[in-house]
Amino acid sequence: MTELRQRAVREPDSPPEDKESESEAKVDGETASDSESRAEPAPPPTSVDDTPEVLNRALSNLSSRWKNWWVRGILSLAMIAFFFIIIYLGPMVLMMIVMCVQIKCFHEIITIGYNVYHSYDLPWFRTLSWYFLLCVNYFFYGETVTDYFFTLVQREEPLRILSKYHRFISFTLYLTGFCMFVLSLVKKHYRLQFYMLSPKKTWEGFIGGFFATVVFGLLLSYVMSGYRCFVCPVEYNNDTNSFTVDCEPSDLFRLQEYNIPGVIQSVIGWKTVRMYPFQIHSIALSTFASLIGPFGGFFASGFKRAFKIKDFANTIPGHGGIMDRFDCQYLMATFVNVYIASFIRGPNPSKLIQQFLTLRPDQQLHIFNTLKSHLTDKGILTATTEDE
Repeated sequence: MTELRQRAVREPDSPPEDKESESEAKVDGETASDSESRAEPAPPPTSVDDTPEVLNRALSNLSSRWKNWWVRGILSLAMIAFFFIIIYLGPMVLMMIVMCVQIKCFHEIITIGYNVYHSYDLPWFRTLSWYFLLCVNYFFYGETVTDYFFTLVQREEPLRILSKYHRFISFTLYLTGFCMFVLSLVKKHYRLQFYMLSPKKTWEGFIGGFFATVVFGLLLSYVMSGYRCFVCPVEYNNDTNSFTVDCEPSDLFRLQEYNIPGVIQSVIGWKTVRMYPFQIHSIALSTFASLIGPFGGFFASGFKRAFKIKDFANTIPGHGGIMDRFDCQYLMATFVNVYIASFIRGPNPSKLIQQFLTLRPDQQLHIFNTLKSHLTDKGILTATTEDE
């Protein structure tokens, strides 16, 4: 009995290899029992008679084949008649019906997907799916409303603001959903992902990197704003037959004096500070790069862990592939483009003139008369006797 007890103490219930394999299975968010249950073949789908009760009663004397033909024919004629009624009611009703059809189709697809992914206990699946549909509709319908109802949009102040920053708002909505997706993915299926990335170092680098990036962005933007090669666009010079980078810097890259808030004045003792306006924008860019940009890396890390690979490729020795080095840059590059288009870049008069010259003479004359009438109403031009 003593020997048996000693053997029981010395020999564990399961070898270390089994425990390691079990932990690896838990890391991937799937156990052996889960995989066996998912390997079971799904039961064959059952057919449900969804024919309206009125048609069932009217076609009860027919065989199932002829009954099916009559049902399909009657409903096809009804849909054709309904389509012509929609066309008759006008474009606004048509747009609403198209939206309803889109939502219903999406609901059917999401229902199928939810039945499949529900076994994996994926969080926020339906919520994120509907959220991304909302983001897509907001972007495309917003562009359509701005293009076709420009006069109405410019008349109302809230609509004018939404139209001006439409792309930035759309990008922000999409980015919020993307971050929610990454957080739900890491939280549920890759709980050990951050621990394998050394969470203590990650949080220290995450917080410290934020302040370092903002300070470095302020200093670097101050230095680069003073050189024309960084602030002027590349243009082709016909005289020298070469590309040149020379221009008169815009107000964005000219030193201006700003008043410092009173709370900060009592600390540093300065009342004003001279800085480039672009440095203020650099704070927003640096904040996004340090706080939101890493989510691209989190997503790439979860993607690699899902396929059980360490790197995307071995293009750069010691670093992996190009994607491993630029996983955060895709979000950052998109944000910079949207931010510049929304808050920095304004209408370009030279491009407007180029587009104006490509129009037909009657179109040019129409724009000229419209612009002249607008400037006259503003009081910039005086009405002549011929106009009256």
